[in-house]
Amino acid sequence: MPPAVLFWSGGKDSALALDRLRRAGDYEVVALITTLNARYRRVSMHGVREALVAAQARAAGLPLDIMYVESGSNDEYIAALRATLGAWRERGVDTVAFGDIFLEDLRQWREALLAGLGLRGAFPLWHADTAELAQEFVAGGFRALLCCANDAFLGEAEVGRDMNAEFFATLPAGVDPCGENGEYHSFVWDGPVFRAPIGFRRGEKIYRPLETAPAMAPTSGPAIPLPAAPGPSATKGFWFIDLLPT
Repeated sequence: MPPAVLFWSGGKDSALALDRLRRAGDYEVVALITTLNARYRRVSMHGVREALVAAQARAAGLPLDIMYVESGSNDEYIAALRATLGAWRERGVDTVAFGDIFLEDLRQWREALLAGLGLRGAFPLWHADTAELAQEFVAGGFRALLCCANDAFLGEAEVGRDMNAEFFATLPAGVDPCGENGEYHSFVWDGPVFRAPIGFRRGEKIYRPLETAPAMAPTSGPAIPLPAAPGPSATKGFWFIDLLPT
């Protein structure tokens, strides 16, 4: 099988993508690539700590290649992306996989960048029905929790909830089952892609209003960078739950 690397957020979409890639057998996933905020050492949009993402990679039996981004600027991200993927190309990897489901413009941007590096993309979840993906996630034995909620769609009570059949069945009307409109982000701690569950405990819940600059240290609670708001919306901020390794 040709080798591939998979971009890994630690959430349900990347876990489902890894599961599908392994079951299909078209590629051998040889590493996970994660983007972390260099200052906070957390997944940029999920707020999950580096130690927990590293634990996921160990449980998946794969090396973790961390791409640290300091300022969050587009130029910095592209430079880091080119350097990271160029290094994998030199090691003989020519396929990069993503857990994207929709967003045609994002896929086109990814494929154009990859082509410039002599790489190609793989999108195992592309255009899948998100309600069916949620069912696949639960039926496959994955276990996860909601780690970040956009307050235009979900509130404090949902943060930290187990993402089981009841969770998906009780999502408010208008919320995509897979959070494809930026409604929420998730942390997967068990499932068929792991050799053993990830040890963690739930910490405090934190609210970050949009006007809080991500580069600034918070006045209280752990430092968590804000995700980008999904365009014009009623979003005022984001709820997070701080997950602690055990």
